[in-house]
Amino acid sequence: MSKKNPARKVRVQIDSRYECIDLVQRLAEGLCRVSRFGRPAAQKVGLAVREAVANAIKHGNRLQEDKRVEVLFRVEPGRLVVSVRDQGSGFDPQRIKSPLTPENVFQSHGRGIFFMKNFVDDLTFNRLPSGGTEVRMEKRSGRSSRAARRAPAQR
Repeated sequence: MSKKNPARKVRVQIDSRYECIDLVQRLAEGLCRVSRFGRPAAQKVGLAVREAVANAIKHGNRLQEDKRVEVLFRVEPGRLVVSVRDQGSGFDPQRIKSPLTPENVFQSHGRGIFFMKNFVDDLTFNRLPSGGTEVRMEKRSGRSSRAARRAPAQR
């Protein structure tokens, strides 16, 4: 990144408590607005971050309040990168069942990763060397975004 347009970073560390999720979601949406993402994109990023943090609290840290969730926002021209890290034992994202299959379509859970995949342009899961999982999400603004790349019939 050039000195003219340095990346701006915001790091938040929260206890594994559901009460903290709204704060992180509002921060994500606010950073999107400051970065000139439209309101629909900001809401989608906010929901994706919300789901990632909820999963980190529930599935990663197993609701253990002494474990932390770290969220790092990196704002760059034309994109926002968000990393959500937990202190759990990790998981295999390939084992996650699709919420669209007939046996899962009426389940009341299991849609968080599906939402994340559809609300951001790039989603990756990494097992951390120290234990835990990092969910990395990237949202690009303008014509390079996933929605702009889709054919009209897919929107």
